[in-house]
Amino acid sequence: MKIYPCQCGNTLHFENTSCVVCHREVGWCPTCEGIRSLDPIDAHTYSCNHCQATVTKCSNYRDYQVCNRLVAVKTIWQEADAYCKCCNLNRIVPDMTVPGNQTKWSSLEAAKRRLIYTLDLLKLPYGSRYDGFPLPLVFDFKGNVIQITQAGTDAIIAEKVFTGHADGTITINIEEADPIEREKLRVDFGEARRTLIGHFHHEIGHYYWQLLVRNRCEDDCKIVFGDHTRINYSWAMNQYYQYGPQSNWQLNYISAYASMHPWEDFAETFRAYLEMITILDTAESVHLLLEAEESVDFQGSPLESLLVKYEALGIKLNEMNRTLGLLDMVPEVFTPVVVQKMKFIHRLVKQGRLMKSNLQRQPAFA
Repeated sequence: MKIYPCQCGNTLHFENTSCVVCHREVGWCPTCEGIRSLDPIDAHTYSCNHCQATVTKCSNYRDYQVCNRLVAVKTIWQEADAYCKCCNLNRIVPDMTVPGNQTKWSSLEAAKRRLIYTLDLLKLPYGSRYDGFPLPLVFDFKGNVIQITQAGTDAIIAEKVFTGHADGTITINIEEADPIEREKLRVDFGEARRTLIGHFHHEIGHYYWQLLVRNRCEDDCKIVFGDHTRINYSWAMNQYYQYGPQSNWQLNYISAYASMHPWEDFAETFRAYLEMITILDTAESVHLLLEAEESVDFQGSPLESLLVKYEALGIKLNEMNRTLGLLDMVPEVFTPVVVQKMKFIHRLVKQGRLMKSNLQRQPAFA
């Protein structure tokens, strides 16, 4: 994740909507792809100070302040797309009449924008319901359905929303955007880390299994992650939550949850891969990779070279966090078995780039 300069010389960060020094409005320009300061043209349109593109705010930026992306204006702003390409992936958003939901939604959108940034950095394919994409990527942000008992004193959960993926739709329970509730769950499940962006990184792994693995390289995937057809998922889930992870899981899995089922092993390894990419990208942007003479080539470098940089950086970052009593930033241990799984993901990402290139040449997806 990069940082960007304001025209006043101050540093702009990925979530900024204004510069804290010169107070100019800022946003993500879709033309030059960066957080840029904006010069107003009229009440609804702006000129990007970096590339001079004419843009307007995404509706969720303008109406709810949960986004900071812009939309290109080709004629007049009323004819521009209503939503940026991130918000265009939404199907269900939180109920804004419920106190606190706007803050939760804002946190969810910030995490989603970081996910989309990383997918674009890797040139992975995805598309919305409106693009004619083979497996549309859809986001549902929903809360539990609460009912009040007849006595009117107690609230009960009548319908619980489970975070997960199904046929291109990623559902996130908005309670995950509550840091207190999320930390309670992390402790209850004995997780090394539980974050919003981690949920997005994990669930998008399930999405890419369906898009890039199913009926394409399933047999190769079985060799690396195990045969998902031989293990009933519901049974495996019940076993995991009743008895815990496999013994000595650290030798063969990136996390305890990965030991539950081959599908979860794949999704957890995909999550760890995306986290490696985004942490290295950020480290390069803020000059933490002091030993690197050249920029990191996320698309062309072999996995081994990325892992060498990542593990060396992880040791430093973990020690910094431990100094303040914080959780490790890079808790994973990359055993030989885990490295083989990461290599599979690395090769799969390359195949994804080829798919994206082929799809972009098709008129229906232009």
